[in-house]
Amino acid sequence: MRASDAERERIAEILREAVAEGRLEMEEFEQRLEAAYKARTHGELEPIVRDLPAVGAAVAPVAPAGQVLTGSMARWSDRVGKPATSGGAFAFWGGFRRRGNWTVGRKFTAFAMWGGGEIDLREANFEDREVVIRCFTIMGGMQVTVPPDLNVEVRGIGVMGGFGESTKDEGVPAPDSPRVRITGFALMGGVGVERKRSRAEKQRLRDAERSRGRLEKGDGGTGAGDR
Repeated sequence: MRASDAERERIAEILREAVAEGRLEMEEFEQRLEAAYKARTHGELEPIVRDLPAVGAAVAPVAPAGQVLTGSMARWSDRVGKPATSGGAFAFWGGFRRRGNWTVGRKFTAFAMWGGGEIDLREANFEDREVVIRCFTIMGGMQVTVPPDLNVEVRGIGVMGGFGESTKDEGVPAPDSPRVRITGFALMGGVGVERKRSRAEKQRLRDAERSRGRLEKGDGGTGAGDR
């Protein structure tokens, strides 16, 4: 069966997702992507991604022998149910930071007055599947950063200030991710919730896009004759 342009693009998307997740090295990604755009039949396309998950599929990461995956490298199910390392944070004329490989308590309360705080959940673990983060600030500010596939609900009140969510990286909540409710109150200050990919993941995506662009220019529109 002859392959269509849409089918070649679907294979290319699987490859881009794989290199972004670290499943493929850049050299192998470029080789497979070139083969995908040159493929003429389904039989040529299928082997290119036979060992890769489909885009959006929940696949367990494989760790080297003796190594335990942590943070965003681990499955959501492996990041839930760990003992809490922090149940709150406080800042007065100063600041606080919770980021990296830490475990959010079932109820986490943060307060900042004339100061600020940072709560980063991109590499965090969670004590429970249901987590409540309460943010209170007076003449201060807090920033909560979450991965695009985390299930987050934002409900807060801002008086002479703001309490809301902004999106830098579009994403769809994973069905097995924990549910995080962010609530609280901001007076003459602000609490911002931002969906954002990690720096390493952004770099992998940029590299993948650059490689795709080079291959497409070199192929000169391979596949147009199959329409």
